[in-house]
Amino acid sequence: MHILIINGPNLNLLGRREPEIYGRRGFEEYFSELQQNFPEVQLEYFQSNHEGALLDKLHEAGFSVQGIVLNAGAFTHTSIALADAVAAVPAPVVEVHISNIHRREAFRHHSFISAVAEGCIAGLGLDGYRLAVSYLVNKT
Repeated sequence: MHILIINGPNLNLLGRREPEIYGRRGFEEYFSELQQNFPEVQLEYFQSNHEGALLDKLHEAGFSVQGIVLNAGAFTHTSIALADAVAAVPAPVVEVHISNIHRREAFRHHSFISAVAEGCIAGLGLDGYRLAVSYLVNKT
């Protein structure tokens, strides 16, 4: 099984950016832990601060991987294009947010991705990625 994890803007700063909200661990360290927790799964990781790069990656991988875990960051609340890309690919997509977007600023309460994602996990920290991968593994 091949699962792609896609992180959007500013998530390259995990561990350094607003640690009271996003925690003190970088994603690369956490990704190594995920790989150890799911040795039977080919996990791939991609991060970009550019909307077009995220779209290209969804288009490229969405027809070949068995699942996608997507944290679109702030693009969650603004990008109809990303929502359209998620809807266009056959791979199931689980939306993940490290923080509870519903306990934050009002503009973060709406997600364009949620309506086309298979599910959404928010507010459980980095553990949301593990739960999303677990769901995708057990779904098939």
